[in-house]
Amino acid sequence: MTNGNSALIRLENISKIFVTDEVETHALEEIHLQIRRGEYVSISGPSGCGKSTLLYLVGGFLPIEAGRIAVKGKTVTAPGPDRGIVFQHFALFPWKTVRANILYGLERQGMPRAERERRAQAFIDLVGLSGFEDSYPSQLSGGMKQRTAIARTLAFDPDILLMDEPFGALDAQTRALMQTELLSIWNRTPKTVIFVTHDVQEAVYLAQRIAVMSARPGRIKAVIETKVDHRDPGVTRSKEFVEKVDEIWNLVREEAIKAEAKKPSA
Repeated sequence: MTNGNSALIRLENISKIFVTDEVETHALEEIHLQIRRGEYVSISGPSGCGKSTLLYLVGGFLPIEAGRIAVKGKTVTAPGPDRGIVFQHFALFPWKTVRANILYGLERQGMPRAERERRAQAFIDLVGLSGFEDSYPSQLSGGMKQRTAIARTLAFDPDILLMDEPFGALDAQTRALMQTELLSIWNRTPKTVIFVTHDVQEAVYLAQRIAVMSARPGRIKAVIETKVDHRDPGVTRSKEFVEKVDEIWNLVREEAIKAEAKKPSA
């Protein structure tokens, strides 16, 4: 566990309950997690364990029933410019070009035109979309749409990047390319990343630490350091990588079996 004094993000005894038609669903219970500045942390676990819910709580999009989330020592009560989010589905404006999608939020912020144009182009270049500035989402591949979404979020210059299964809708080849690109961006821009994924191999490849969640109500079952050399293009074939994937997959599988056992029989 990270020393509290060095933690950028602190989650303390977090619980979350959803009420639908007077039925309570305990999504999260007694979550404790601390994340350092500049760290890349993945959250993994069985389906329905509350991974995305936890991310939205950090983002300030959902209220907390119990506990406290603090960023830089300040309690999170709402979304803020220090936290940018990238969704699985690209959420781009279909009637706006790549450049216009990225500029939109900067215009809403009231940024001077010359500065927002400069910043938008810088992030278009950063994510490898130079030459596609005037293309519309319908003209882009899935990977290019997600690059646009990432550039739009990075243009705000948030300290924290929240990513909710951002590559889940992509084909395997595009997904692998985007994973490599994301690591490159992370190395060039000192962001703190919380990355939700159900893909254990993806989590091990990208993250420095992985928080494995239990079956619902979601708790932190374990926090595992990957100790993987992310700069090595052949790392996924190494013995250490395969063993780490197996270790985390076994933890996830235990919780998936528990989740399945809790389902009512037909």
